[in-house]
Amino acid sequence: MKAAKKKMFSIKRLEKADVRKVIAFELELRKQEPDTYYWEPDESYRQQLEASFDNARFNTAMSFIAVKDDQVIGRIDASIIASRSDASCCSAYLDWICVLKSERHRKVAQALLAALRNECKAQGVGMLIALMAGNDEAQRFYKSVEGASIHDSGIWMEIR
Repeated sequence: MKAAKKKMFSIKRLEKADVRKVIAFELELRKQEPDTYYWEPDESYRQQLEASFDNARFNTAMSFIAVKDDQVIGRIDASIIASRSDASCCSAYLDWICVLKSERHRKVAQALLAALRNECKAQGVGMLIALMAGNDEAQRFYKSVEGASIHDSGIWMEIR
């Protein structure tokens, strides 16, 4: 009889104490995919990320990380959106989900998304909305998500 395959990573809520590991993850992302990310996780970013844990503006933020061997290998970030257009419940916006290229196709993204969906449910969120990245790998992932359907197109508008 085959032994059950052990999960080689864990999912946890992102905490202030994890910021340095997240910075290392961000740097590794850029090494593995140098043409994908257009900004560097510098000292200013680290300070802003740490400060976000003490800023009430981020009270609706939901962030989880995937950890393997004490290193971050994936991250998901979302925010609850409360709008009076649907006052009966609220939605959440999936801002970012990413897994190191070397760790993809091991169910890490699915586990991150499951943790986020569970948190959304616990907080009374009725719908999780995401913009799909244009790369083929992201497209395949989003099209495979159970209980998801593709609607509308996204537009980014700068506030000046």
